[in-house]
Amino acid sequence: MAAGVLALTAGCSGGVAGGGSEESEDGPIKLGMLAPFSGSESAFGAYMQNGAQLAVDEINADGGVLGRDLELVVEDDACDATTAVAGANKLVTEGIVGSVGGYCSGATLPTLPIFDEAGVPMVIPAANSNELVDQGLPGVFLINGTGDQQAAAAVQYAEKIGATNVAVIDDATSYSADLAQAFTTQAEEAGLSVVFEATVTPGENDYSAVATQLVGAQPALVYWTGYYQEGGLIVRQATDAGYTGAFMVADGSVDAKFSEIAGAGYTENVVGTFTQTPDMIEGADEWIADYEELAGDPPGPYSTQAYDAVRVMAQAIEDAGSTEFEEVVAALEGLEDFDTFAGPLTFTENHTLSGGGFVIVAVDPATSNFVLEDDLQG
Repeated sequence: MAAGVLALTAGCSGGVAGGGSEESEDGPIKLGMLAPFSGSESAFGAYMQNGAQLAVDEINADGGVLGRDLELVVEDDACDATTAVAGANKLVTEGIVGSVGGYCSGATLPTLPIFDEAGVPMVIPAANSNELVDQGLPGVFLINGTGDQQAAAAVQYAEKIGATNVAVIDDATSYSADLAQAFTTQAEEAGLSVVFEATVTPGENDYSAVATQLVGAQPALVYWTGYYQEGGLIVRQATDAGYTGAFMVADGSVDAKFSEIAGAGYTENVVGTFTQTPDMIEGADEWIADYEELAGDPPGPYSTQAYDAVRVMAQAIEDAGSTEFEEVVAALEGLEDFDTFAGPLTFTENHTLSGGGFVIVAVDPATSNFVLEDDLQG
């Protein structure tokens, strides 16, 4: 991993510099990004845009792709299906040849047929619901671990700490419900008892009824599979109701805002399932410095995945010698051990990662940020 990251920070073009075999056309090659820039998940949109723009800038400085510059075209999806559909249609009219966005699975799902019909391949950096793969569309590729892979990490950690009785709470969105179902299935297959399951409505302020029921079920670990806005409230209200077990959150809640919402003194027993961020990866210091120079702030969750999504798409276009849909898809399928922050990338036949790369993170009380707790390798 360290060698791979050093290769990233030393060159960062991944071999896409210089032109290709196809004669250059006029104008930039446009890549589109849908991400949340408004709404409760808006912090992630900035992380993703800055990570993607850093990759674009580096590739352009190294000569571009097929002798042309890349251009990142961004639209807000607000983690909302209707807004995402409008944004996807706008990106298509802008003339994008590839999509490198997608954070909320529920907002990303309805954009799949739009991009498919327009002949726009997708390298999705964050959204990871199994439903994205289940559509069976040829141009959809995920560079974040799937819900099944994240659930496996959660079950592995539950077994590691001896939590034989577990609970799961979701928010009914595609990502959250899909992950909750995967966790329940895998937990039961592993011999764990799922003693409590609940679905809450996003956007509310009072989850005390669910918190009281949770305490009554007495699980050793509860897995919250939704986003940080509701997750912070639920952990606070469950703690006030008397819950003392482990509180695990999924990647949609892994952000300092979770601690801010939960409040001081409410995150000592909180861990999360997440892929590693730059500060957890040896050899990423130079990349972090470059990101901070561009953005003015440190990188956050999904900045590296967005960075790699651009690099993966750019490499495929270069390898294809074309921006034509079928040729780029074939090139994506043909990538082998391409260096990314998650490790060497080779897509499976389902266009997913062969390994999810999920680790366990915990809240640092000094900073409220999530930091590496357990890489699940021991």
